[in-house]
Amino acid sequence: MQHDLECEQLTKTFGTFTAVDQVSLNIEQGKFFSILGPSGCGKTTLMRMIAGFEQPDSGDIRIKQHSVLELPPNKRNVKMVFQHLALFPMMNVEQNIAYGLRCSGVAKADIPAKVKTALDRVGLPGAGSKRIGQLSGGQKQRIAIARCMVLDPDVLLLDEPLGALDLKLREHMKVELKQLQAQFGTTFLYITHDQSEALVMSDQVAVMKDGRFEQVGTPEELYHRPQTPFVAGFVGDSNQWSGRIQKVSKQGVEALTDNGLTIHAQNAGNEPLQVGQRIRVFVRPEAISIATSSQSGRKAARTNQLRVRVDSKLFNGANSRLLTQSESGQAVEVDLPQRGDFAALTAQEHVDLNWSAAQSLCFAHSDDDNDAE
Repeated sequence: MQHDLECEQLTKTFGTFTAVDQVSLNIEQGKFFSILGPSGCGKTTLMRMIAGFEQPDSGDIRIKQHSVLELPPNKRNVKMVFQHLALFPMMNVEQNIAYGLRCSGVAKADIPAKVKTALDRVGLPGAGSKRIGQLSGGQKQRIAIARCMVLDPDVLLLDEPLGALDLKLREHMKVELKQLQAQFGTTFLYITHDQSEALVMSDQVAVMKDGRFEQVGTPEELYHRPQTPFVAGFVGDSNQWSGRIQKVSKQGVEALTDNGLTIHAQNAGNEPLQVGQRIRVFVRPEAISIATSSQSGRKAARTNQLRVRVDSKLFNGANSRLLTQSESGQAVEVDLPQRGDFAALTAQEHVDLNWSAAQSLCFAHSDDDNDAE
């Protein structure tokens, strides 16, 4: 499989601080690849090295199998959409898109047709004469992409381009960006701290922490099969318990949490677990069921059960959530069905929660390990 972009053991330091630490990645041709991580994890530095704005201390960057380390930014066939778009306000839409073509030496007679094609492809035909100030936030996003795509880059780099948009427009633009990427067939490298953006749009996602990749995989793999506590806690919502292993078997582990709950869980890490070892357990809110009165007190083998008091209900249409608390003070969030026996639950009511061992993912951790916090 041909790779449009390859990074091999990239490292970048600033004084004594290591921003990117031996990072490698391979992006297949025509894929939407996202780097997801908190502020300061190194994702912007990594993108700037790929663009040529920063020089790595070590490692290699290859585009279409050719190293570009010695090439300046304008000689690498990659283009970048910046967080604040960097459109020229003194130019109209057509002039913004044509700017790169003129700088690249494209014949003047060929530029209008290329600009028209670019506008058509981003769904803004006839908008060439508009001023940048006349455009909506979503239209500006599409013009920024058109300005890059008209130059036919091998890779398009996108540096958190939806960060300045309001929530509703951001949700809309996630779908549009994915559709535009599929239409152009160009390799997109997208960086974000917003897990929803990465999960919705990407073919593959790299979760980054402290200058390194914690895990690379499809959105489904990261969500359902995290390999580290950080990924389990950072991607999606999870209820978390810390405790110590009491039993180990082929089916998983039995652990006693710090607040006295016995939990059956599956080892999701890459290392075998032992009796007495400290672990952290993660359970998704949607994995927890609310027991009916007839089910309460009946506990199947390796099913976890917990009695809780309802604190409040967060109504959000189909995604409403119940906030509860156990007798020991453990807060537990549960996705709430909108219909049936539990739709009318109110604060101070008591209910029984249950979930299977297969839905409890556990990882070894030390007492000073706060990866998932």
